[in-house]
Amino acid sequence: MNLFRKDIFGNYLFFKRAIIRLLGAVSHQRYRKFNNLQIDGSQVLRDIPHNNVLIISNHQTYFADVAAMFHVFNASLSGRDDSIKNIGYLHRPKMNLYFVAAKETMRSGFLPKLMAYAGAIPIERTWRAGGKDVKRNVKFSDITNIGKALDDGWVITFPQGTTKPFNPIRKGTAHIIKKFKPIVVPIVIDGFRRAFDKKGLMIKKRDVLQSMVIKEPLKIDYENDSIEAIVTKIEYAIEQHPSFLKVVPVKDYAKQEAVLNEKRNFWDMY
Repeated sequence: MNLFRKDIFGNYLFFKRAIIRLLGAVSHQRYRKFNNLQIDGSQVLRDIPHNNVLIISNHQTYFADVAAMFHVFNASLSGRDDSIKNIGYLHRPKMNLYFVAAKETMRSGFLPKLMAYAGAIPIERTWRAGGKDVKRNVKFSDITNIGKALDDGWVITFPQGTTKPFNPIRKGTAHIIKKFKPIVVPIVIDGFRRAFDKKGLMIKKRDVLQSMVIKEPLKIDYENDSIEAIVTKIEYAIEQHPSFLKVVPVKDYAKQEAVLNEKRNFWDMY
């Protein structure tokens, strides 16, 4: 019976679908009413395969970024062009959509645990735990789980591993790309940091213009590109390369946005 069908990680699809609908209904107005989410590039999502797709993005909050992507992806696959108007697209959500998240974050409360059931791939971070810097070996089971998720569908990951802007790209993402050879779709988001608290659960400011730009898949030579070359491509693709940063006052958001838009327009020509 469909009621007892499970996804690849053993989560019941009936409950998973219900959780996606519930969280989608609760969060929808955050991007349509309290703030305005502008989307660009939804057609890209309709042109890529149903599986073995790695979504890479910069990161601004723990949960609001992923929630917005669930809305945008499902709306786009339902035929909406750069819009999440009319939440009916969650009637039949994409069930093979997963996101990589720190295990300790997804265990930090009832709501994170609920969100984890919707599609999290919990991993143990090798560089940070409990708010402290650590050095740990990569767990092969984490890599295996990401591979299983790619084989089944789409995986969202934030290759910087932090919400701090312009932090270095973790090489683990490049190794995953070399190993599993997925289609790599870059996304650039903005405005989430100003609209929400760090966790992305509380609205910090209203009437913030949020943006999500979905770019064409990266051109990667899986056999010949080095790890360093892939890392550099990721940096440019999600606009976190140091060349995108100019020294401006941290709180001068309008000027910072103008700088980033100038860089985006430059790289769009190539």
